Amino acid sequence: MSEIKQNLEQRIISIQEILNWVEAFLLDRKARGYSKGTIYFYKMKLQLFNNYCNIHQLNEIQQISPTFIRSYLLNLENTSHNPGGIHACYRALKTFLKWYAIENDLDNWDNPIDKVKVKNPNNQPLNPVDIEAVRAILDTCRQSVVDIRDRAIILMLLDTGMRISELLALEHENINPTTGVIQILHGKGGKFRTVYIGRKTRNALRRYLSKTTKEGKLFITDYGEPATYTTIRDMLKRRAEKASVDTPTPHQFRRYFALSMLRNGVDIFTLQLLMGHSDLQILRRYLKQDNRDLSEAHIKGSPVDNLKE
Repeated sequence: MSEIKQNLEQRIISIQEILNWVEAFLLDRKARGYSKGTIYFYKMKLQLFNNYCNIHQLNEIQQISPTFIRSYLLNLENTSHNPGGIHACYRALKTFLKWYAIENDLDNWDNPIDKVKVKNPNNQPLNPVDIEAVRAILDTCRQSVVDIRDRAIILMLLDTGMRISELLALEHENINPTTGVIQILHGKGGKFRTVYIGRKTRNALRRYLSKTTKEGKLFITDYGEPATYTTIRDMLKRRAEKASVDTPTPHQFRRYFALSMLRNGVDIFTLQLLMGHSDLQILRRYLKQDNRDLSEAHIKGSPVDNLKE
């Protein structure tokens, strides 16, 4: 091998070092059983960092400095990333660099991410879907097969609090349309859990099942392909426009589920299990209670009013 060719190959390897380590990291996540959604999250966020490294001709992980990381995060802010998105990129990079240190037994490595502090985005509770808008959207679901499918999807999102990825992953064998028991085999973090649907949703689902095949993915497109996130997003947009209401996001249904269950007397620990949250702190962001909630809670629990005369 000529010296020029050898130097060229070494340069290519050097340029690709960060990318190679990112791919090794993603392989490690897959081997540990992380969900496809989580792996996709790391892939997209670390790709942003790798692209930034390439632009600045930074080729080796050992060359990364706290200043470089800070400039990367500021660049994200300047390229229209919101605080939540920037913090997500920071978390992904922090996990990756800590894994790199462990993978290479770098006990004495001064990890640059440890010197970079990022403020958590505002953790105020998020808005749930507007239930009146949902009613209007449901009114657009009439008699066609697509109408029947869309009605079942909307009611299931509202009645289970499932993540959209969990809904799309459902297969016929995962659900009992008679009892309303639904098995989520691979939730966030690859965790299994059971959720349920009520009578009205079961009726809507059975009506949909009578119009479709009984194998493979539960929800399919007009062309017989498995439904995707784009399928659901476009469906909601189309129906919201028809109903003359604002378009809800799929995740707003999950927020409504959490708040509605709490208002209807479900305790927070049971709600945590139904939603598949490992931490109550995460659940708090879904519970945007208003003054009416607080007033009714006080009426029920007033220490003085509940004193026995």
